[in-house]
Amino acid sequence: MELDTESTTTSIDDKTEDFCENPTRDTLAEGLMCLLKPTIDQLDERVRATRISQVELKQQIEGLAEELRKISDSQQCPLDLDAYVKKLMTAKQKVTVVSNILQTAQDRLNKVHLLIEKESARRRALLEPTPSTSPLEATNPSIQ
Repeated sequence: MELDTESTTTSIDDKTEDFCENPTRDTLAEGLMCLLKPTIDQLDERVRATRISQVELKQQIEGLAEELRKISDSQQCPLDLDAYVKKLMTAKQKVTVVSNILQTAQDRLNKVHLLIEKESARRRALLEPTPSTSPLEATNPSIQ
């Protein structure tokens, strides 16, 4: 028996030389690059501009914070009023909620009162005789 010394299996390494010199592949790659390159360049430029504007914004915020620190130091306020302001805002929100609840309850009570008045007026109209009829006609409808 004779052993084959040549391998018949194929590998990607064996085909890379053919693949790199494929004119169709090169044309497609070049076409894709021509399509994608302007978009990628534009995206890259916008990312760069965004990063620059973020650095500028950070510098402006730091400057503003420094100015606020200077103002705060120059005021020499002995009390930290932030905690009190927060408490006042919380109290204001609670008062607003309670006020809304009370207003809703008042509206409901007004509607109930109006319905009671209507019902009372309807019952009075049914129980009281009309002024055009005599009491005898009101109690005995067959007289009419």
